[in-house]
Amino acid sequence: MKTVTILGATGSIGTSTLDLIERAPEAFDVIALTANCDVEKLAAAAIRTNAKLAVVADEGCYAPLKERLAGTGIEAAAGADAVCDAARAGAEWTMAAIVGCAGLKPSMAAVEQGKTVALANKEALVSAGDVMTAAVAQHGATLLPVDSEHNAVYQCFDQAAPGRVSRVILTASGGPFRDTPAEQMAAITPAQAVAHPNWSMGAKISVDSATLMNKGLELIEAFHLFPITADQLDVVVHRQSVIHSMVEYVDGSVLAQLGTPDMRTPIAYTLAWPDRMATPGPRLDLAAIGRLDFQAPDFDRFPCLKLALECLKAGGARPIILNAANEVAVAAFLGGRAGFLEIAAIVADTLDHYDPAVPETLDAVLAIDAEARRRAGERVKESVA
Repeated sequence: MKTVTILGATGSIGTSTLDLIERAPEAFDVIALTANCDVEKLAAAAIRTNAKLAVVADEGCYAPLKERLAGTGIEAAAGADAVCDAARAGAEWTMAAIVGCAGLKPSMAAVEQGKTVALANKEALVSAGDVMTAAVAQHGATLLPVDSEHNAVYQCFDQAAPGRVSRVILTASGGPFRDTPAEQMAAITPAQAVAHPNWSMGAKISVDSATLMNKGLELIEAFHLFPITADQLDVVVHRQSVIHSMVEYVDGSVLAQLGTPDMRTPIAYTLAWPDRMATPGPRLDLAAIGRLDFQAPDFDRFPCLKLALECLKAGGARPIILNAANEVAVAAFLGGRAGFLEIAAIVADTLDHYDPAVPETLDAVLAIDAEARRRAGERVKESVA
C-alpha cells in the first residue's frame, strides 16, 4: 500500500483526491488529512479513510474536531505548525492542495522529506520557485504537477532531452467572460465570476480564471517546473478545454495531452505515478465534440495576464508581489469591496510602488508576501473610500 497525506483535504482538489483513494482502498494507506476549519468534512473523511491524523489550521476548531473524532483512534491536532507536522508525517506521497501562500510552508515541509509531492498549490512555485526547486534538488524529492495544464506538459515533455523542446503552450478556456462586451465587464458580479463554463473549482481560482490571472500564474509555475526560458512559454485560448496543453519540438512536431475537463485525471496520474490507474471520469468523445477552437489571448480585455507575463520576465520578487496583491484583490472582489476590473488595477498599483530585493530564503519570501498584502490592502481601502 502507498502511504498518502492530503494537505487541504476539504477543498475541491482534496475532495477529488479522496474520491480516487476511496475507490481503491486496498492500494492506499492514509497517514494525515488537513483542512482550515471544516471540522465536519475533515472528520468524516478521516473516519472513512481510517486516517492516522486529522489537523485543522485554525486552532479555534480544535475542540470540535477532537470531540468529533472521540473514540475513533484518530489523532486530532490544530495550528499552522501542526499542519507542517502532518506534511512531515512520513507519507510516500503528499498532495499539496492548500490554496494560496498559506500552503507555502506545508508544501516546503513535504518537499524536505525527499518523497513524492503532488503540487496543486501553484502559489508555492509562483512565490518561492527558486527556493522550492532548490529544496527539491537538495532533498531528492519528486515534484509532480497537478494543475491540468502542467500535468499535460509533464506527460508530453522529453525530460531526458529538454534541448529538443522549442516551446511549451498552455491552453486557457478564456473563462466566463471571453465574449463579454468590454463595456459590461465593470459590472461583473462575484456570482458571475465563479461560474466557470468548463471546470468546477473553488471561488478564488474561478475568479483567477475569469481574469486570466490563473493562466499568468501558471506560466510562472511552468517556468520553474520545466527546463525552459520565459521566451519558450506561450498561451492559446481553447474554449473547449479538451487539449490541456502542448509541447512543441524543434522539428515542428507538437505533442498534446487531451481529456475531458475532470481534475481526477491529472490527480490520478500523480497518485499512481509512474504507473497509471483507472478513473471514473467520462471518456473523451471527439466525434461528439465535433470541433476544437483556438485564438490568441486578448491582453486588453485581460490585463492580469499581461501583468503576470511582465513579472515572469522581470523575475526576482515581482511574482511574489503579483500573487500576494492578487489574493488580496480577489478577496476584496468576492467580499464586495472592489469591482471586477479593480483586481488588475490593485495588482498593478502594488507592483508599481513596491520593488524589494530578490529573496533567498522562504522567510524572506514570506516577508515580501506580507508587505505586498499590506500595501494591496491599503489600496483596497482607497477603492472603497
